[in-house]
Amino acid sequence: MAVQVYIAYYSLYGHVERLAEEIKKGTNCVEGVEAKLWQFKAFLDASGGLWETQQLAGKLVGIFYSTRSQGVSLRKILRNINDEKLWDEYAWLTAIAQPVHHGMLFVPIGYTFSAGMFEMEELKGGSPYGSVLELEQAFHQGKYIANITKKLKEAA
Repeated sequence: MAVQVYIAYYSLYGHVERLAEEIKKGTNCVEGVEAKLWQFKAFLDASGGLWETQQLAGKLVGIFYSTRSQGVSLRKILRNINDEKLWDEYAWLTAIAQPVHHGMLFVPIGYTFSAGMFEMEELKGGSPYGSVLELEQAFHQGKYIANITKKLKEAA
């Protein structure tokens, strides 16, 4: 039986959906792992029963998102908490709360995706228009979490 990975996302304009699809491609390239896209609202609607029975405890979770801008410092976010654009950047800080309540294990990709991440000669990614680098990173995230999920499942 294939290891199941669910990619829950919400996309208002299609940008995050594109990232989710790329994550799915990365996940599905790992033999024995199958990814499915799932609307985040469906996850939230179902999460009460999942939490009550602790069905997600010990499962892995990764987080991905898209913002309107190329970045804002945390200090600026906290000083200007009422600025709507800054909430885009604040989202990653609050996104972990739901999985934590379920007892899920956060798997960050950190700097495991090094292709182009250490080159500082030109600006890459972080824009509302997306970039090839961001899509490559999404693919890597899917493949990365799929490999970890598969290893843990095989070890159990």
